[in-house]
Amino acid sequence: MSTSAVPSPKTTEVAAPKVPAYRTDLDGLRGIAIALVACFHIWFGRVSGGVDVFLTLSGYFFIGSLVRHTIHSQSSKIGLGETINPSPRMERLFRRLLPALYTLLIGVAILTVVVIAQTRWQNIGNEILASALYYQNYFLAGNSQDYLAASSVNSPLQHLWSMSMQGQFFLGALVVLHLLAGTIKYLGRRFDGLTRPAAIRAIFGIVVGGVALASFIWAQYRSGIDQPYNYYDTLSRLWEPLVGGLLAIWMPAFRVSNRIRGAVTIIALLLIATCGWWIDGVAHYPAALAWVPVGATLMVIWSGQVADNQPLPSPNRALASKRAVWLGSLSYSLYLIHWPLLIFYLTWRQVDHANFVEGAAILIVSLGLSWLMKRYIEDPMRGGGRSAMAHVRWRAHPRLTYTAAVTVVLVIASLTTAGLIKAWDQHVETTRVDTTNLDPALYPGARALLENAQAPALPPQPTPLGAQSDLPQTFFDGVMSEFDVTTPQVGHYGDPNGTWTIALAGGSHTEMWLGALDPIGKANGFQIVTYVKRGCALTTDVNPPYLERNPYPECAEWNDAVMKDLLRIKPDAVVTNSTRPSISGPGDYMPEGYRHTFDKLTSAGIPVVGIRDSPWPHNDEGPITTPDCLSAGGNAKSCGTVRDSALSSVDPALAYAADNPLFHPIDLSDGICTPTFCPAVVGNIMVYRDIHHLTQTYIRTLIQDFSRQLTAALPWTGPPLTTG
Repeated sequence: MSTSAVPSPKTTEVAAPKVPAYRTDLDGLRGIAIALVACFHIWFGRVSGGVDVFLTLSGYFFIGSLVRHTIHSQSSKIGLGETINPSPRMERLFRRLLPALYTLLIGVAILTVVVIAQTRWQNIGNEILASALYYQNYFLAGNSQDYLAASSVNSPLQHLWSMSMQGQFFLGALVVLHLLAGTIKYLGRRFDGLTRPAAIRAIFGIVVGGVALASFIWAQYRSGIDQPYNYYDTLSRLWEPLVGGLLAIWMPAFRVSNRIRGAVTIIALLLIATCGWWIDGVAHYPAALAWVPVGATLMVIWSGQVADNQPLPSPNRALASKRAVWLGSLSYSLYLIHWPLLIFYLTWRQVDHANFVEGAAILIVSLGLSWLMKRYIEDPMRGGGRSAMAHVRWRAHPRLTYTAAVTVVLVIASLTTAGLIKAWDQHVETTRVDTTNLDPALYPGARALLENAQAPALPPQPTPLGAQSDLPQTFFDGVMSEFDVTTPQVGHYGDPNGTWTIALAGGSHTEMWLGALDPIGKANGFQIVTYVKRGCALTTDVNPPYLERNPYPECAEWNDAVMKDLLRIKPDAVVTNSTRPSISGPGDYMPEGYRHTFDKLTSAGIPVVGIRDSPWPHNDEGPITTPDCLSAGGNAKSCGTVRDSALSSVDPALAYAADNPLFHPIDLSDGICTPTFCPAVVGNIMVYRDIHHLTQTYIRTLIQDFSRQLTAALPWTGPPLTTG
């Protein structure tokens, strides 16, 4: 693809060597990149670096095209038309990207209903809309969804973050560079030198290079602060396509032998092929280590940029082979299709990994579907290609072409899908069951374990759909601090006129106990203030591995602020969690950062009530999302957990309590588990609302046991409440 300038009549610049109008070796590089992406997704559960190759190539082609068109629009002068008006190029961009994407989204919507549990429909529906409108990367980042290896619990649209990022880049680059071209045209009326090819390249290069440098610095900075968000962030990723664009603006024209160029290509291909093994892309991209696949891609682009009378180096000729180019031509469709096909298969089979034979079958089917997508969707909608059907007209409607018909069908289907998603969201809202007044004789919940209460055969409450919204009141009141918040948001519950005060402080596993503590406070005349933050336990540890995010500096800042406030107001007690699941094995433990926090509070004369964390559902295959498991046909046992795999035989907080008289442990495990097993449903009530949080419905059935243990620790909170 030529990057040379057309000389102006007013300049003596020498044009760069001419090169082929189309780089088929880069199509072959696309083929290698998509093969790596698909294979690593299917078999190895790692990031390959193939996406970074795509991003770099996208910038090289897209920005290069914009710059060349600006220079060649009218000799050395910037002309009107597409140079200033981006509409024609935007139309081509939409025709190239949207039809295949929307076809995939329609297919995903259909397969979601057929294969995936109803409890996941709402979230996948939201991701369909996010993908269709090209903000899927920020939807995933905002929902704190790390880019995880493929399994049955993954979203079938997780991979579309990169499509959204590229779409944002294309649109932003198109607008900014066309505005820049318009500015050059306007100023060129007074300063003729600005419209010379060299000046145009210099201006575009300075702007693109400056933004790329700022983006890279931002990516490097954010990698140490919030890497899960950084991975998806367009601002952090921009430098990858922009450095490709820089190479299109300025291509080094060194006179180098083909032997050296070939060696450069081989080294680059080895780096691209192997970097997925020795770089953890999820943990390090798009910061400095992303230069490995990005830099290797730039090396391949440069090594194949030869003059007309010079043959391509042998490795580049291999990339330009028929099979490699054919695979590269399918790269867009294959990228779209392979991941959801893998996720739907794993979900249907109820497994988390595909073996070699299954993976090979998924690849073959993906290739076949990709060819069909390209043949009947991509090529016709782009305005031709090899497909003769692009211009087929029906006799009854002579103006209705194949392209127009497919467009109409996709638009109607997309609108219908969006409408169904909205209707499903409304259905989920209306299917919420008020479980606050369930008949305790029919729905004894924890009493079935604690008191051997009998439960008749009834469908459990809440329903799997309703469980998703069975949340603590703090969520609805907006006093649960989100991940990026460092200033405590204080909620007020219990008896507002109470003379005693309990501070409920910690993460979501502390927050969920408000469902028991609030009614106890109202009945016994003490007030409750809440300091709760998502994924952030009350700890002195900075970025410990047990937190939901790592690193998580906002948690440390929030903890410092909460501790200062607690020491200032001196509540009559602090209630928080005292244990967590063990990181390296079965059972649970008390982290050292918890101990130091308890030491600080009790040293100030503030009693601490430590609630043992509830068991986190899991089996040999991994974590269990209870509503999904039950919705997919599971039961209390198949969706449950062996007790000693989640809980140690003795509450780990007891040893600390023996040395600190102001620390009072509470253990509600016997109200959640039998001596050997923790069922998913107890006393006709679903125990968990997600992967490890108890439903508020179930917590309300633990009020009596909670109140009894709380009164034993803090007599002023009694007398114990009773239920039934």
